[in-house]
Amino acid sequence: MNLFVKRSHRKNIAYVYHEKKKFVCFVGKNGIGAKKREGDLITPRGKFKLKKIFYKKKELNKTKVKIPKIEIKKSFAWCTDSNNKRYNSLISKPMGCEYEDMFRKDSLYDIVIVLDFNYTLPIKHKGSAIFLHCSENKTRFTEGCIAMAKKDLLELIPCITVSSSLIIN
Repeated sequence: MNLFVKRSHRKNIAYVYHEKKKFVCFVGKNGIGAKKREGDLITPRGKFKLKKIFYKKKELNKTKVKIPKIEIKKSFAWCTDSNNKRYNSLISKPMGCEYEDMFRKDSLYDIVIVLDFNYTLPIKHKGSAIFLHCSENKTRFTEGCIAMAKKDLLELIPCITVSSSLIIN
């Protein structure tokens, strides 16, 4: 099962397609394109594996999941520091580097699916923390991720397998 992300006529809004369903999503402030560096606010174009799901305890209790799932702990963070050997991977706080806090007070990271963009052998400064995650009412764009309504994400998760890809055009 593959998911497809296609742009709309607006730079920061796109659609996730699965079978005959279409879900609204938000992409990077600078749209979808060739990701050149960390912090460019671009959602990378390409085909990416959905590696694992991080979640807050209550979010996936009744949802069948076919890829690895990990409950988010308060100490979880994602290293976004290109000069750190753990760049673009899960770390524990406190850590002497720049990072994205995975345990947030808002609901954006109630569910986070890690994409394999710059993941296995990360290239410094290319970009990190490219996720498929929840959106909120105030979401209008992301820093490079794909954000969608939690209810839509929960509908898609049971269809995702280890062979699934997210194809972003």
